[in-house]
Amino acid sequence: MAEAYVRSAALAPFGNTPDRDLEALVHPPVVQAVREAGLTTDDVDAVICGTYVNGPLAAQRALSGLGFSYRPTINTENACASSSFAAAIAVTLVRQELYRNVLVIGLEQLSKLDSSLLPLAEDDPEVRAGLVMPAVYAMRAQRHMAVYGTTDEQRAKVSVKSHANGALNPYARYRKPVALDEVLESRMISTPLTLLQCSSGGDGAGAAVIGDQPGEAGPVRFVASATSAGRETSEPRELAQSELGRKVADEAYEQAALGPDDLDVVECHDAFTIGEILAYEALGLCEPGGGGELIDGGDTEIGGRIPVNTGGGLLSRGHPVGATGVAQLAEITWQLQDRADARQVEGARVGMTHTTGGGIAGYDHAACAVHVLVAE
Repeated sequence: MAEAYVRSAALAPFGNTPDRDLEALVHPPVVQAVREAGLTTDDVDAVICGTYVNGPLAAQRALSGLGFSYRPTINTENACASSSFAAAIAVTLVRQELYRNVLVIGLEQLSKLDSSLLPLAEDDPEVRAGLVMPAVYAMRAQRHMAVYGTTDEQRAKVSVKSHANGALNPYARYRKPVALDEVLESRMISTPLTLLQCSSGGDGAGAAVIGDQPGEAGPVRFVASATSAGRETSEPRELAQSELGRKVADEAYEQAALGPDDLDVVECHDAFTIGEILAYEALGLCEPGGGGELIDGGDTEIGGRIPVNTGGGLLSRGHPVGATGVAQLAEITWQLQDRADARQVEGARVGMTHTTGGGIAGYDHAACAVHVLVAE
């Protein structure tokens, strides 16, 4: 098989821009990514787009006028993990030598929805009963507190860290540090999660070129790309753990012949503060129940033992659902190329992205993608 590299990655600043059309949102990062890869549109063999709510043929509509006619173009949806799965498909196509260069796009315009809540499947029995994502994560937080003694302050420290990192990221939606008291005293959304413990959607777009040759800014190679849906069961779910996250991370470590101690920097799914703590444990950064102590000790800060969400994560960079996976991939790529400016993790050589997607009846998560990349 061929190797698969991130040849380039580019983002548009995340924000709230309901007056913009898809082309205006997507064109700048796509043009930048293709140029930074040292390619032209003619060199791109296929396009794969991850998006959640932007309707049919989103990639074709978004790329209009850029010269991407007559090539395979795939639109994929897996909730929050949509563009992470798009990247996984691209890695497989390149490794199998079906294509040499695949353009991966993540895009979303949630500002055009009538509600700030993500639309969920109306035929899902839990959704019909009124369950929404803040409530799901609130139950996870309460269960984690009950089982492991995790505190409100420990969860709030996740938000403080993420906003401190986001303040250093020119692509982040929220670029203002927050204090611990601000997080704890912000408006209650779903007990015990306050407003500043919840991510916001908004709009965003990013692009990456995944190819069989390294990029001009420095070689960043995929050594693992693992994906899965969750386990379907009628039994009660253990909300204090992420069974799917642990399974997919273990598969990624096996593919990469590496372990959690080899990681230098991680981008994980933190749609809510408890989500990051659950990810610490699922990815093996600490033992089950140890996530609160990990954030207490500063281990996941820039300069800590294992920096997490250096770009601000979903909490500060923002969470335009379909764009999140590509944003994570861009941040890890820049870290491994020593191009993350004030966010740079010194000596970063091995990075991981972790994205989960969806909340439906019978699954702990509906989808999860984990990528491990190395600088060469």
